[in-house]
This record gives sequence, C-alpha cells and structure tokens, in this order.
Amino acid sequence: MEEKLLSYMEKEKIEAFYIHKPENVRYICGYSGGDVYLLMIPGHWYLLTDPRCMEHAQMECPMYDCIDWRPYGSIMSCIASIAQKENLKSIAFEADCINVAFYRKLREQTRCELLPVEGIVEEFRTIKTESELADIRIACEISSRAFEYLCGQIHPGVTEKELEAKLAAWMQCQGSDVKTSANIVISGAKTSMLHGNPDMKAVEYGDFVLMDYGCKYNGYTADITRTVVVGKATGKQKEVYQYVKEMNEAGIAAACDGVPAENIYLAARKVIENTEYIPYFYQSIGHGFGLFVHEHPFVRPMGTDILKAGNTMTVEPGIYIPGWGGVRIEDDILITKTGNENLVSAPKDLIELF
Repeated sequence: MEEKLLSYMEKEKIEAFYIHKPENVRYICGYSGGDVYLLMIPGHWYLLTDPRCMEHAQMECPMYDCIDWRPYGSIMSCIASIAQKENLKSIAFEADCINVAFYRKLREQTRCELLPVEGIVEEFRTIKTESELADIRIACEISSRAFEYLCGQIHPGVTEKELEAKLAAWMQCQGSDVKTSANIVISGAKTSMLHGNPDMKAVEYGDFVLMDYGCKYNGYTADITRTVVVGKATGKQKEVYQYVKEMNEAGIAAACDGVPAENIYLAARKVIENTEYIPYFYQSIGHGFGLFVHEHPFVRPMGTDILKAGNTMTVEPGIYIPGWGGVRIEDDILITKTGNENLVSAPKDLIELF
C-alpha cells in the first residue's frame, strides 16, 4: 500500500509523513505487531520500533529501515535524528491522534514545519482490495459459525462473562487472532444498553440475550450482532424483534454504490416511524469496518459519506427500551457495483432457546 501514500505525498509536495496509528501502520507496511511507528520519506522508509519488536519488524517489513528508538530517549528525538540526516524541512503527521505534548516536543526537536493531516490513510482503507476481502470473508464466516456455537451454550444460570469467555476462546480455536475486538454478551433489561459490558449477571428464563462480537483474522475484523430469547418469547418481544428484522432488511436493501450512507438510516427508520417505538431507535446504525472496527462510511442522519463499491460496512438497527430490554440485528455487507453482498450467514429469524 506504500504506493498510494507516496503518490499522495508527491501530489501534495510532502517531504515526509509520520504515521502513528497502529491500523494505519499495518495498512501501509504490513507489520502485524504493535509498538511500531512509520516515517515515510520517498526513497527511504523507516520503521521506528524497540528491541522487543525488532526481529518481528525486520521479518515482516524487509524493505524498511528498522530503527530502535529507545537509545534516542524518545520517538520525537529519533525522528529529529532522521530529519537532520535527511535534511527535512517539513513533516506531515496524523493530527487526530497526536497529543499536544508530543506535537510540541516534535516541533522543538526537529525544528521542522509540522503539517497536520487527517483521514488520508483512512480514506485509502475504505475501499478494500481482493486480499483484504479474503481476510474479511474468513472473519465473517468464523463469526457466523460462532453464533450457532454460542446459542448452544446459553441456558438459565450461565453468566454473561462465562458466555463471553467461551465465545472468545471458541473463535480463537477456529483461527481468530488472539487480539480481538471487545465482545458484548448481555442479557435481560441490560440489552437496552447499546454497548453494555458483560458481568456476573446470570441469564434468566425469558431474557433477551444480545451478542455483539466479531472475529479478527489477519488483523481484519467482522462485527455482527444477534439477539435471542431464552425460553418462549412474549408478544412484545416478538413484535420488537420483527420490527428490528424489517429495519435491518430495509437498510440493507437501500445500500448500493453511489448513494448516500444516510439512505440506509432513512430506509430503516421508515419501518417504525408511525409506531410507539420510534423514541427508542438509535440514530447511528452502521459503519465501515476493516483493520479497525469503526471506519468510514458512517450511517447516520445528515451524514455526508457516499457509499462506494469496495466498502465493507455494518447495518445494525435496533430498538432499545430502558428497563425492559432491546434488540439489535447487525450484518456485515460489501458494497458492489450492482448493490451489496451480505457476508454474514448467521440466521436472523427469532430464535427461542429451550
């Protein structure tokens, strides 16, 4: 992916570009570990690391000059040494992840003009390559099978933490990366919390159980949600679930190349706009995903993102009623020239677990 960044730098007449975000470092150079930073200069590519990661970085990124920054005392001092060696006058940097202290020290030590840049590598990442899609498909496939596995583990008395631990272990045994996104497994009235944390609450008969999780494969994540009922669903549970399923389907049907991401939100909202549940409908109902779980495009009212073929994104409407519970159904889709492809095979009909 270096060519994309170097082409941008040439167009914008950028001498050097400092990349700090782990997912952007991985996208550009392919390094799969942590604690590594990237300084791109046309004709000379630097990875700034430490002894713990040096061998790994050299193995995965043989085209890069891997430098141990620790003898310099700080990353900023290491960059300053390179800037002096390369006779740099300016350095672009990721403005949305560098704090004020880092910026000040970098400016003082390099004496270079610092050029704040936002969203450039993130924009590159929105359109997935065939190689990226291959990893994402595997992540979605493992995540889909995980739903069937986890349903077999749900019963009255089992705790949310037990279920989350079993889910994470099972996905790792199927090939998931060890470092996965946080998994949400919550039950009962807690399911009205959009991102509630699993705790020692025991699942009870009649509970909704909401599972929002995703396998990571070669760094690329899936992000799916399913909601089930333990025992026989009440009339209200069935009604809420059916509305959410219809919203999910309407949102997916609206997703295609060239349309505003907001159209997904509008299509989903229309399903319940004349019902009592409209106050319990959360407005942000989808996002891109890839090396990071939340990427552009974002699905929300008055959003400005336009869908493009090659985007991978979630569609995840829900109804959340405080004190009662909630339902979310989340699928992962690939935007294509002719519409979209659903990458999730886990069933969406209401499941009652007995």
